[in-house]
Amino acid sequence: MEWLAFEQAGVLTSVQARTVLTEGRVRGLVRSGRWRSISRGLLLAGNGRLTRDQQLWVAVLAAGSGAVLAGATAATEAGVRGLRSEPLHVLVPASRRAGRTILRQLPIDMAAVVVHRTSVLPTGHLQVGRPPRTTTARALVDAASWASSPRVAQEVLAAGCQQRRVLPEELAAVLEVLPRAPRRLLIRQTIDDIAGGAEALSEIDFVRLCRRAGLPRPDLQRRRTDAAGRTRWLDAYWREWGVHAEVDGAHHMDVRQWAADMRRQNDVWTAGERILRFPAWLVRAHPEQVADTVRRALLAAGWHPRRHKGLKSWTVPVTR
Repeated sequence: MEWLAFEQAGVLTSVQARTVLTEGRVRGLVRSGRWRSISRGLLLAGNGRLTRDQQLWVAVLAAGSGAVLAGATAATEAGVRGLRSEPLHVLVPASRRAGRTILRQLPIDMAAVVVHRTSVLPTGHLQVGRPPRTTTARALVDAASWASSPRVAQEVLAAGCQQRRVLPEELAAVLEVLPRAPRRLLIRQTIDDIAGGAEALSEIDFVRLCRRAGLPRPDLQRRRTDAAGRTRWLDAYWREWGVHAEVDGAHHMDVRQWAADMRRQNDVWTAGERILRFPAWLVRAHPEQVADTVRRALLAAGWHPRRHKGLKSWTVPVTR
């Protein structure tokens, strides 16, 4: 019993408890206050408020056989930061329904639980864990599918890749076996943008801005060695015309980061190339202004739209 309670953070089903203790012994522990009844069929080998780990176990056990943590909940457990901690997302096979009565009876110190059903859950999408969960790639694809808005869906995918918790190729492999996934086209395009180098959401916005404006596609996250021999990474770079574009997040307002950015900008200018700087909020709020600035810089550098029509196609492959 001690080992079982340790493995499941103290959360047990009544059936599990009765495999070790008699029914009378279980009732006695609950009545004495040493154990706590969470809901019908669920017990806590203790009497305190539910911790985060215990909430996760309650969600999985309440959802029933075959349930696993999924979506943003599973991705958070895999180490992806910045995702919503509630509600808790659980995935169950489509062949069965979750115990809705038990879920409605959960106590006030329990986070809300959202149960999803799926007919596609191969063993390759399951991660051994306590509690069991989907793999990071499947969790992020599901989280993007269930997100409250397309922008949140993009943020989820970008966060997983930017934090090096998953590769774009792993996301694409999961999406390949989910032909009916919500927002499938958006997820596919976002994965393609990330694979092309745009890992931060602001850079993904910039790439799509260029696509909509009919501008040539830039190379993303290009490695460059400055005059002092240091390695620099350029957000966007049109090599043929010597034009750079940097998309600055909030951290660029830090004094030390600001000074480093100025040194890098001076290195680019003294090498005879152009550099454009845009705050991330401007890319999102006024994309037409950003596109107009980029267009003027490219034209001044020798770009001719008709002459270079079709350069670096924007076509995004769609799996049928």
